[in-house]
Amino acid sequence: MLRWWVSRAGSGAEELRLGRPKCCSLHLGILPLIVLALVFFGMAYAQPKVLTPSRKDVLVLTPWLAPIIWEGTFNIDILNEQFRLQNITVGLTVFAIKKYVVFLKLFLETAEQHFMVGHKVIYYVFTDRPADVPQVPLGAGRKLVVLTVRNYSRWQDVSMHRMEMISRFSEQRFLHEVDYLVCADVDMKFSDHVGVEILSALFGTLHPGFYRASREAFTYERRPKSQAYIPWDEGDFYYMGAFFGGSVVEVYHLTKACHQAMMEDKANGIEAVWHDESHLNKYLLHHKPTKVLSPEYMWDQQLLGWPSIMKKLRYVAVPKNHQAIRNR
Repeated sequence: MLRWWVSRAGSGAEELRLGRPKCCSLHLGILPLIVLALVFFGMAYAQPKVLTPSRKDVLVLTPWLAPIIWEGTFNIDILNEQFRLQNITVGLTVFAIKKYVVFLKLFLETAEQHFMVGHKVIYYVFTDRPADVPQVPLGAGRKLVVLTVRNYSRWQDVSMHRMEMISRFSEQRFLHEVDYLVCADVDMKFSDHVGVEILSALFGTLHPGFYRASREAFTYERRPKSQAYIPWDEGDFYYMGAFFGGSVVEVYHLTKACHQAMMEDKANGIEAVWHDESHLNKYLLHHKPTKVLSPEYMWDQQLLGWPSIMKKLRYVAVPKNHQAIRNR
């Protein structure tokens, strides 16, 4: 489902507003304990220097003041402590449809090694082959939920209907079970730390094929007839459809809006050039992400090597034969 160089509104919004994410409601009774813990077990770390930027070789802040997450721009110990105090649970959604189920074992095994280590995680596996979901040992506070869905004849339809499924389950289930959702492609593996530094109200990931490119080179949908249309003189970054997320409410808004836009395109006889990814880019243009992940979080070493600017390769493509997998 991953491709490279070829390279807020809605009927359910009211119900989501009624829910209160548990990450925002620490019980007042434990506040004194937290204060004591910080006093007696406080962390020692180097003082941040106001006049010394953490990285000089890359952009670390967007024009709308959202951080861009690169190695060297955050202290994971501080962040882990902050998120542990909030007792968060992170949902990770992944679609293993048709032959893509073969990637699931490696995906889950590497997630157990590198994804949100030390925090509670629920893996939500959407699949049309529940009997083929592998048994992977999970750490304490982590569990796997299999959600059976239908498949589609075209891989493009499988990809586009992810937005519909994520929005539906966000409204019906995820809101009550997790604080954040991370939506990922299955034909990938975690190869280094991916933790709470990515969490925010809404995050997108820079496409590794376009992070050096000008907006004119972005493969946005350029036909005005499509709901995903972005003019040539607009656009901030080109975001990858294979790794995005945020709070459940914000992910619900994003996925519902993208699904509705795709349905409107279908009614008008047009399909965006890069399907759900095109609509994701249109949404993030007008609903700016509160964090942007660098290409460390979406890379293909086989195609792109390992440039010195990448201190870590965290979430990487697994070599595959697309033609042998798609539409089968």
